[in-house]
Amino acid sequence: MWRDSVSRLIKSEMSAKGVKYQDLSTRLAALGVNQSADNLRNKINKGILGADLLIQILVGLEVTSLQIEKVNEILEDIKKRATK
Repeated sequence: MWRDSVSRLIKSEMSAKGVKYQDLSTRLAALGVNQSADNLRNKINKGILGADLLIQILVGLEVTSLQIEKVNEILEDIKKRATK
């Protein structure tokens, strides 16, 4: 559930910004973080990444605020889908 929420949160932000994995890789490189598009895709799809990379991704996506309400909505949706 938690990994899925990380994955969905990042994908949501990427979608909102119109950013693809290659774009994200380029943005991270500008921050001095070297992650290939394929590596990012794997980590994000699995929801397995360190807190440092999560913060770097959010900065790379120029996320200015993160509302816990959005995270809670994602968690609730995951729970609903798990019970179906």
